Amino acid sequence: MIRVVLAEDQGMVRGALATLLNLEDDIEVVGEAADGDEALAVAARTRPDVALLDIEMPGKDGITTAASLREALPDCRIVILTTFGRPGYLRRAMEAGASAFLVKDSPAQELAAAIRRVLAGERVIDPALAAAALSAGPNPLSPRERDVLAASADGSTIGDVAVRLHLSEGTVRNYLSSAIRKTSARNRIEAVQTAQRQGWL
Repeated sequence: MIRVVLAEDQGMVRGALATLLNLEDDIEVVGEAADGDEALAVAARTRPDVALLDIEMPGKDGITTAASLREALPDCRIVILTTFGRPGYLRRAMEAGASAFLVKDSPAQELAAAIRRVLAGERVIDPALAAAALSAGPNPLSPRERDVLAASADGSTIGDVAVRLHLSEGTVRNYLSSAIRKTSARNRIEAVQTAQRQGWL
């Protein structure tokens, strides 16, 4: 049996996925979680073969959870599920150690097949998303520019961002200017929107 842990913050979706996967003769959902931290705890307890992680979860998101899971359980294969087919998400997920990246509206049979394929050592990526990621190119933002943009996404002032990230206000302005230029935006609000749309944040 292929032992699967499923992390998805929407209870109804999580329950439906678990039910569908448990209908497969060779797959058993051995644990469920509503967020990244719970997923890590459940995985440590159940030692699954595959972890199915939603990308958008409260607290620790799917990509951050994937990276932590790869460290804690290197033999566990990771499948990222998302509603948002953003090219930057795919790149970040692969860098975090994911073996598969699928959108949630894929048929259930494709999900089961992907689980079997990653266990056999393959990578499985939604074809449309792979094409979009290739055409979008790499994330142009540096890690620090991403931090500053993410910290300003809620409308925080330059001063607030500086305090939160332990930087000077001048340094925050420099990072924001650079991020605005790299995203071809007119201001930081547009830069945040572009970066979120591409999955760079």
